Amino acid sequence: MDTDGREPMVFFNFLSKLGLKKFYPNKLTLQSLLEINKNSIYDETVESLEKIPWCFLRKLFQINAECRNCTQLSNNDADNKKEEKNNDAFDFGLFTADDSADNKVNPLDLIVALFLCADSFLQQEMALKMSMCQFSVPLLLPHGDNSQCSLMLWALRDIVKEWRPHDLSESKGFVEDNIVQANIPFFTFVGLKNCSLSKSQVLNHVLSSGQQNHNIFIHRDMEGGELKREIANGLVEVCWYLPCGKKTLDIFPGPVAFANLRGDICESLAQFKFLYQVSTATFVFLDKVEENEHKILTSLQDVKSKLFLNVNRKDSSREDMMSVQTTLEELELPKSSVKIKDPKVNVAEFSKKLCAAIKTSLPDETPTLNIVNMVEIAVELGLSVDENSSEKQKKAVEEIMVDIEGRSIPDYKKQQLPFQGVKWKRLSQLEKEECKLKSGDSSPEEYKSQRQAEKQKIREEQSKQKLSKGMKSFIKTLSTSDKEERDFFLKWMKLTFNTHSRRKLSELRKKFKEQCEKKDKNLTAESQQVLMESSLGVEHYMREMGLIYEFSISGSRNTADEISRLPGLAAEMLLDGYPLELLDGDASNIPERWVTDVLMELHKKVGGKSRLLVLSVLGVQSTGKSTLLNTMFGVQFPVSSGRCTRGAYMLFLKVGEDMKHELNYEFIVLIDTEGLKSPDLAELDESYKHDNQLATFVIGLSDVTIINLAMENSTEMKDILQIAVHAFLRMKEIGKKPVCHFVHQNVSGVSAHENTITDRKKLLEQLNKMTQIAAEMEKKPSITAFTDVLDYDMDKNHWNIPGLWQGTPPMAAVNTGYSEAVADLKRNLLTKVKTDQGNDVSQIPEFLEWIRSLWKAVKYENFIFSFRNTLVAQAYDNLCKEFNQWEWQFRKEILSWQTDAEMEILNSDNESNIQTWSTLVESKKSEASEKIASEEGKMKEKLTNYYKKKDQNVNLMEKYKTVFFNSVSSLAKEIKHSVNNKLDCALELRKSSKNVQDIQKKYRGGVEDEVMKLLSDCKNSDKLSDEQLTQKFEKMWTEATKNVSGLKERDIAAYVLNQLRGNFSNQNVNEELQNIKNLKEIGKDRFKTRREHTDSWMKKVGNLFRGLEDLQKFADSVIESCTQFVFDKAKTNKDYNDSFTRELLEIMDESLDKSNRKINTQFVIDLKLHMCGIASREFIKMHQKFLSDNDPQIQLQKYKNQYLSDFLDLYKERDDCQRKAKGYVQFCIKPAVEESINGSLGINIVDEILRGCHSAEFSSRSFFQYNIQEELLQKDDFASFVKFICNYEIYMKDWIFQQIQQQMLEDKTLSKLKQENLKVIVHKITAALEQATKGPDGVQLPDNNESITELISNMRKYLIKDISISEEDEKTTLFQIQSTCHPFINSLKMSIKDLNKQLQEEFSKSENITETLNKLPIKPQEKLFKRVFGCGKQCPFCEVPCEAGGKDHKQHHAAVHRPQGLGRYSYDSSDKLVATLCTTDIQSERRFKNADTKGEWHPYKDYTTYYPDWHIPPDPSIEASDYWKFVLVKYNDRFAQEYKAKPADVPEAWRKITKEQALKGLKDAFNMK
Repeated sequence: MDTDGREPMVFFNFLSKLGLKKFYPNKLTLQSLLEINKNSIYDETVESLEKIPWCFLRKLFQINAECRNCTQLSNNDADNKKEEKNNDAFDFGLFTADDSADNKVNPLDLIVALFLCADSFLQQEMALKMSMCQFSVPLLLPHGDNSQCSLMLWALRDIVKEWRPHDLSESKGFVEDNIVQANIPFFTFVGLKNCSLSKSQVLNHVLSSGQQNHNIFIHRDMEGGELKREIANGLVEVCWYLPCGKKTLDIFPGPVAFANLRGDICESLAQFKFLYQVSTATFVFLDKVEENEHKILTSLQDVKSKLFLNVNRKDSSREDMMSVQTTLEELELPKSSVKIKDPKVNVAEFSKKLCAAIKTSLPDETPTLNIVNMVEIAVELGLSVDENSSEKQKKAVEEIMVDIEGRSIPDYKKQQLPFQGVKWKRLSQLEKEECKLKSGDSSPEEYKSQRQAEKQKIREEQSKQKLSKGMKSFIKTLSTSDKEERDFFLKWMKLTFNTHSRRKLSELRKKFKEQCEKKDKNLTAESQQVLMESSLGVEHYMREMGLIYEFSISGSRNTADEISRLPGLAAEMLLDGYPLELLDGDASNIPERWVTDVLMELHKKVGGKSRLLVLSVLGVQSTGKSTLLNTMFGVQFPVSSGRCTRGAYMLFLKVGEDMKHELNYEFIVLIDTEGLKSPDLAELDESYKHDNQLATFVIGLSDVTIINLAMENSTEMKDILQIAVHAFLRMKEIGKKPVCHFVHQNVSGVSAHENTITDRKKLLEQLNKMTQIAAEMEKKPSITAFTDVLDYDMDKNHWNIPGLWQGTPPMAAVNTGYSEAVADLKRNLLTKVKTDQGNDVSQIPEFLEWIRSLWKAVKYENFIFSFRNTLVAQAYDNLCKEFNQWEWQFRKEILSWQTDAEMEILNSDNESNIQTWSTLVESKKSEASEKIASEEGKMKEKLTNYYKKKDQNVNLMEKYKTVFFNSVSSLAKEIKHSVNNKLDCALELRKSSKNVQDIQKKYRGGVEDEVMKLLSDCKNSDKLSDEQLTQKFEKMWTEATKNVSGLKERDIAAYVLNQLRGNFSNQNVNEELQNIKNLKEIGKDRFKTRREHTDSWMKKVGNLFRGLEDLQKFADSVIESCTQFVFDKAKTNKDYNDSFTRELLEIMDESLDKSNRKINTQFVIDLKLHMCGIASREFIKMHQKFLSDNDPQIQLQKYKNQYLSDFLDLYKERDDCQRKAKGYVQFCIKPAVEESINGSLGINIVDEILRGCHSAEFSSRSFFQYNIQEELLQKDDFASFVKFICNYEIYMKDWIFQQIQQQMLEDKTLSKLKQENLKVIVHKITAALEQATKGPDGVQLPDNNESITELISNMRKYLIKDISISEEDEKTTLFQIQSTCHPFINSLKMSIKDLNKQLQEEFSKSENITETLNKLPIKPQEKLFKRVFGCGKQCPFCEVPCEAGGKDHKQHHAAVHRPQGLGRYSYDSSDKLVATLCTTDIQSERRFKNADTKGEWHPYKDYTTYYPDWHIPPDPSIEASDYWKFVLVKYNDRFAQEYKAKPADVPEAWRKITKEQALKGLKDAFNMK
C-alpha cells in the first residue's frame, strides 16, 4: 500500500463516510450507548452509511450474532432507478463490485473504526459482547494515522471464560479464568502477499469441527467480507478454543488461543514479529514467496519448532512452487512443518490436516505466557499498550488489596468492612423481631422498647466505629478522582476482586466437594456458610460506604464533609451507569437514609426531572434473569457462578431526548434481584418467607415485572407463580397496578406460539388456582381469578424465548433467536408503556416513599394489613378534601332550594284548604327528588373526572372508587330524607299557622267592628277632644277583648309517647310501653344502668373489662348529646312537631348502632324512655311558649295603639298615609326580612368558615383530627382529654361551636354577613315594589284607595319565595287606610329605606352570637359537624374515632391509635389500665376478651373475626403513637382515678418522650409537613 500520507487520508475519509469522524479518537462512550433512544429500541433499516455503525452496535449489545451483517444499505435507490427491484440482487451478483462498494463496508473496517472511536470502557464492552457472540476480538489494533498499533490488553480484561480440560473430565471440575490471565497455548495464523487461500475460513473450519460451522473470523465469503479492506490491514484478532470436557465433542484437550493477522506480513512487520515471538507456533499461508518475504522468513529464530508453512498449490504454478522450495531449503524445515493443499483437496479436508499439526505442536506443559505477560515484548517491539494510562488507579487498588493476601475473605471482610458485619445483621434482625413481636414473658410494648434500646445501642456503636484503612483509601480515591479516573479505579477494583474471589471460590468448592464425599455434616454446613460469605466485589465496598454514611448521619458523630458528600458521589455514579444496592441480601435490610439521600441527590442533579419507569425481573436462581436484562438493555449485571446477585440492585438508564416525550420518562430503572428458590437459602426455614418478601417488595416498586419461567421443574415453577401471584394480589389491594409479562425460556421453533396455547391455558389455570389460595391467605374471598388481580392477556403478556446457546458451551454461540426475541420483548414493553400512560408517573421522591412503605410492610406477616404509604395517604386525603367540597356544594344547593320551598309553602294562600297544601308539598317533594338526582349526577361526574386525572397519584385510589360512589348515593339518600322531613314539617307549620291566623282573624274582625261602631257614635255626638276620644276607645277596647281566648293546649307528652311506640316494632316491647301512663314524670332523675341491661354471660363473669360502669358512661354521653339536640329544637319559636321526636329517636338509633358494645333490648327501652321523658318536658315548654306568643289577646294588644291612632285619624279625617306605610314596614316587612336573613345565614356562616383562616381544619377528617389533638396537647387540660376520649361527639360539637363563635366575632364577621343578606333582600323588596306598582297590563296602578289592596297583593306574589308576610298582620296594619295609592307608594319607599338603615344599625351593634346561632333554622355547627365527624365509629379497643372519607365506606381506619387503657381497658387480674396499643397487639401473640367475644379469649391477630369493618395496621413507626404515650404517662394516675382502675405499667422508654416529640409523632402520623 502506498504510504505517502495517503493512509491517514484514507482513514479519515472512511470515518467521515460512516459519520464517525467526530468521535475520533476514543470519544464514543459506553454511557451514550446504554441510553434508551430510538436506535436502541427500534430495528430501523439501514438507509445510509452513517446508520451502519449504530445498527452494528445496537445488535452487538443485544448479543445478536447478525450484527456483522449490518454493513450494507437496506436498498439502493440509485440502482432501483436503473432496474427493477430485486431482493435477491446481491445474491445473484447483479451489481458489479464497483457499483455496490459505495453502499457497504467491510465488517473488519467497521470494527476497527469503532474500536478506534470508542473510549476504553466501550472497547471493553464491545470486546466482551463480541466474545459472547463467539467472534474473534482485536488483540492488536492498527491506528489509522500511521502510528504504531496497540496491544488491546485493557479491552480484553473483562472477558472471563469457563472450560473443562480433559484432565478434569472425571471429577466434573472446571476452570474459570480471566482470559488475559490464563496461560493458554497461542497459535498465530498469517498470510503472505499472494496467498489465495482464506486462512480465516480455514481457521473457522478448524474451530468448528464437530459443531455447526461458525464464522468466528470474518472471511471473504461473508457479507461485506469480499470488499477491499480500507483500514483493517494490520489488525490482529484473537479467539479461544475452549473444551467442554467431552472427548467426543472436543477438538483439543485443553484451551487454545488463535491469532489471525489481517493483510500480509510485509505490511505489518511489527505485528508479525510480535506474534512470532509470543506464539507456540506460527502458521504461514502462501501461494509463493517473494523476495522481501523470503528475507523476513529466513531471519526468524526457532523455525523448526515454531514455523509451519501452509502452501496452496495451483495446477499452473510451477514457478510459484520453486520460490516456496527455495525458502524451505534455506529454512531447513522438516516435512511435517509443511502442509500442501492440492486443488483436489477441499478446505474441510485441509483443516483436518492442520488440526493434527496443531495438536502435535501443543506443549506438554502449560505455557507460562499469557496476554498480560506479552506487554514487555510489545513494548520492546515499539507497540503501544492500551492500559498504560490507568497505572495510578491500578496502584490504588493494589494498596487496598494488600491486606487480603493469605487471609480468608470472611476474615478480610470482618476487618476491612466492619459496618456490614454482625452488628448490621443484628440490627436487621431486631427490626424484623419488632414486627413479629414474639414477646414471651414481657409485654409487647416493653418488648418493643427493649428492641428499640438495643437498636439505639448498636447505632451508637456503629457511629463510633472507625473507618478501616481499605475504606479510607477507597473513599479518598473515589472523592478525589475525576470521572475517568474514578471509572478506571472502579474497573480495576472489579477486575482485581473478581479474580481473587474466583481463585478463592475455586479452592473452597474443591474443599466443599471433598467434605461432601466424606459425609461430615458439620464440616459441610460450615464450608457452605464460608462459601456463601466468600464473594467480594466493589458492591461490598459500596455497601460499606453507604453504611458509613447511614450510621454517621444517624449517630452523634459530627459528620465530616468527606462523608456528607458521599450521596452526591454515589448519585454521580448512578448517572454514570453503576448499580446501587437497594436491598442488602446478606443482612436482608435497606440502609434507608443512604438510599434516600443518594436518590434525592440524583433528583437534584437532574433538576427535579426524574420520572421513572421501573422494570424488574423475577424468577428462580440461575435461570438467566440477569442475562435477560443484560441482553435487553446491554448492561452488565453479574451472571457468573458464585457471583450472582444477593438482594436487589438498581441501575438507572437515561432516556434519550428523542424518546422522553414519547415515553414520558427521564429514566428507566432496572432492578435485578437474587433468584427465588435459592439453594443457598433452601436450608433455612424462612426461605419461602424471604422469597415472598423480596417478590412483594420488587413487584411493588416496579411498573413492569417480568416473571422468568425457565425451568422444566413444574414444582419450582408453581412455587414461583405462587410467590408472584401473592405479590400481585397485595399490590392490587394497595392500589398499585404493575404490568406483568411471563417469559418462558428455552422454547423455540416457529410453531412454538401455537403449540404452547395449551401450555398457556394451563398456566392461566394454575394462576387462577394460586390466586384463590393467595386470596384466602390474605382474606380477600371476592378475588377468584388471576384476571381479577391483573389485566392479563394470554397472548400479549406471554413470551416464548428460545434457549440462549446454539450448540454446546463453552464454544456455543448465542442463539440469534434469543437476541431477536429479547429485543422484540423490549420493544413491546416500551411500546405498551407509551400507549398505556394512565397511571401517575413516579418521580424519585414518590419512588422513595414506595421503597419505605413497601419495605416496612413486607417485614410484617400480614402485608395488606400492615401496608401504609404516605403517597396513598396524601392521595386519599386529597380526594377526601375534594369530596367534602362537592358534598357541601350539594348540600348548599339543596338547602337553598329547601329554604325557598319552605317559604312558598308558608306563603300559600290562607283561604286554600289543607288538601291544596298537601298537593303543593307532594309536588315540592317530587321537585326535590329531581333536583337531588341532578345534583347527585353532577357529583358523580366530578368523581369520575377526578379519577380520570393523571396526577395526585389518583391511580392509588382505585380501590376506594366504589366506596366514594356509594357515598354519593347514600349522601343523596340522606339529603332526600332530610328534605322530605323539612317539607312535612313546613306543612305542619302551615297548618298550625292557619289555626292561629283563623282565631286572630275572628277576634280582629270583632275588634274592628267595635272601632267602626264607636267612630260612628262619636261622629254623631258633639265635638270631642283627643282625651275624651281616648277614654271612650279604652272603654270599648276593654269590653271588646274581654272574652278573647287562645288555641287549645295539646297533650305533647302523649304525642311523644306515641312516636316512641311507633319506633319499636316488637310486640313485646309495645306491651311494656302500653303501661306507661305519664311520660312527663320519667327521666327526672339520672339514668342508671342496671344488671338487667347486660347480657347473661356478663352476669356470670361479673364486672369484666367493661361492666355496668362502662355502659353507664355510654348512656350518659348519648343522653348528653340527645339533650343538646332537644334544647336546640326547643329554642326555635316554632310549635312542637312529631318530626322532632322521630329525628331524636333516629339520632339515638344511630348512636346505639355506632357503639362497639353489645346492647340488650331492655337497655334500649329504658334509655329511650328516659330521653323521651326529658324531651316531652322540653317540648311541652316549647308548645306553651308558642301558644303564649300566638295568644290572640297578646296579638291584639300589640296593635292597640295602632287601632287608637286609626280611630283618632278617622274621627279627625287626617291623612294616615305615612303612618300606615311605616306601620306596614315595621310590623309586616321587618319580621319577614329578619326571618329571611336568618334563613340563609347558616349557609353563609359555613361558607365563611370554609373560606376563612380555619378552612384547612375542616378540609378533611384527618386534618380536623390532627388540629384538635394538637390543640389538646398545647392546652394541657386533663378534663378536655377525658371529654375528647369519652364524649368525643360532644367535644367535637362544642369545639366547632366555639370555632364558629370565635370566627364570627373576628372583624364583626356575623354583622357583615347579615349586612350582605340585608342588602340582597332589600334589593328584592325594592324591585318587587317597583313591579307591584303596575297592573297585569304593565300600566301604572290608578291613584285611588282601592289600588293599595292590589299593590300589597302584587308584592306578596312577587316575594312568595323570598319572604313570608303574615296576612293577619298585613290586614291589621292597613285597617281603614284612607290614603290613595301613589302617595302610599312613596311613603313605602321612604319607610323601606329607613328600615334598611335601622337594621344596619342594629346589626353593627355587638350581639349575643350564641343566641343567634341557636335561633338559625339551618345550624352551621351541625353542617360543619357532619362534614368532619364521618361515620362516628370508634376503634373497638382504644376508642379512637374513624377518619375514613365518604359516607358509605366499608372499612374504618384511623391514623393514630392509643394505648388501650385510654379507652377504659384494664386487666381483669390486676385492674391496671392496659398500656399496650392495639396497633402493637394485632401483630403479637396476645389475646383479648370482651362483650363481643362473650367473655372468651380471642387472638388479637384475628381481630377481624369480630371487627371485619376495622382496618388496624401496625404503627408506621415507633414514634407514631408518641402523642398518646406521652398523654398516658403524664396523666396516668388521673386516668386511673377517672376510670376507677389502677395506673398502667408504662415502659420506661415512654417516660422519656417529650412534648415536642409527641407533637412530631402526631405530625408524622397525620402526614403533616
